Amino acid sequence: MDSSPHHQDTNNIDSSFDNYQDNKEIIVTPWEVSGEIEDRMYIKLIEKFGTQGLSQDLIEKFRKLTGEVHPLIKSQYFFSHRDLDWLLTKYENGDPFYLYTGRGPSGFIHIGHILPWLFTKYLQDKFGSKLLFQFTDDEKFLYNPRATRETISKYTAENILDIIAIGFQPNLTRIIIDTQHINYLYPIATEIAKKITFSTAKAVFGFTNTTNLGMIGFPPIQAAPCFLPSIIEKKPTPVLIPAAIDQDPYWRITRDIAVKLGFYKPAQIHSKFLPSLSRISKMSSSKPETAIFTTDEPEIVEKKVLSSFTGGQATISLQKKLGGNADICPVYAYLRYFFDNEKESLERYIRCKSGNLLCGECKSDLADNTKTFIIDFKRKREKAKDKVKDFMFDEKCLQ
Repeated sequence: MDSSPHHQDTNNIDSSFDNYQDNKEIIVTPWEVSGEIEDRMYIKLIEKFGTQGLSQDLIEKFRKLTGEVHPLIKSQYFFSHRDLDWLLTKYENGDPFYLYTGRGPSGFIHIGHILPWLFTKYLQDKFGSKLLFQFTDDEKFLYNPRATRETISKYTAENILDIIAIGFQPNLTRIIIDTQHINYLYPIATEIAKKITFSTAKAVFGFTNTTNLGMIGFPPIQAAPCFLPSIIEKKPTPVLIPAAIDQDPYWRITRDIAVKLGFYKPAQIHSKFLPSLSRISKMSSSKPETAIFTTDEPEIVEKKVLSSFTGGQATISLQKKLGGNADICPVYAYLRYFFDNEKESLERYIRCKSGNLLCGECKSDLADNTKTFIIDFKRKREKAKDKVKDFMFDEKCLQ
């Protein structure tokens, strides 16, 4: 079988960067991302996780296959990968690939969540790929000591509306909820679990003697959808996972045992984190004042944007004299990744750095654009309530 072992993966991961940039600790794990987000951190993550940056040759391969380079690749929001070159070559040779991504339903959806999903939709549209979208409701229940099944179920139902509102094709998309669809995942998960030692899991995830057994046993459940497409298609099937890089440890251990089980290694393309409105760490559901949610009312969106951190100077006169720092500005980042085209973003950057642009103008642009986006997205969420059944995984998917 033509497997995809081109790049060596490592199980010995230290996900916290002690003494990184003036002793500021950066923590990146599947359950926690903390510390100031900046570009140097992503270079460090590529080194620590053993992934590869998106080379110009690989970007040109994307252009060849799609006719363009997606803005989130061009802006380097997606910056790292594993075996993406292999997967695109397989596609060129006539092997279609599945997409697989997911969501841990721990709260309402903010715009930092949906950037990778918008890109996933783009991939689905361009490559005609089937998508498996996993809701890890079991993980969120197990990880948070205060979580209740009722709360997790509520967030799952709400988050599903956001997924459908993204615009995924219902004939190509199936949603898997772990606690509801475990019968489809468990046979594969046990095969995976049998090949992974506790020593490996402990090294990758940092499990300790106080970690509950549910969390220790969870990784094979999240790994199972990597191989489910091969079960569905009844042959080894390539899979691409678009997701933020904090989830990489799950796929690393999955790749380690894939060939032993007769499957391809899942390929990945990793995104950065959208910074919070306060700039400290990534946007997070647990800090609602620093995140913009798809369920926020327009006046709340505007209030959050207008009170956000910027890279500007303390006074207008200093701003005009010294210029602002767009590189640390979440307002600039949101405009860059969501609303500005490449030319507009570059012009905004130059005007900011030269002192010819004030923060109020950028905040006004972001507030207006975000309110329009959220109003439209909420309409799509409302319409999604009648479509949920069309997206759910069932026995027919295996026939």
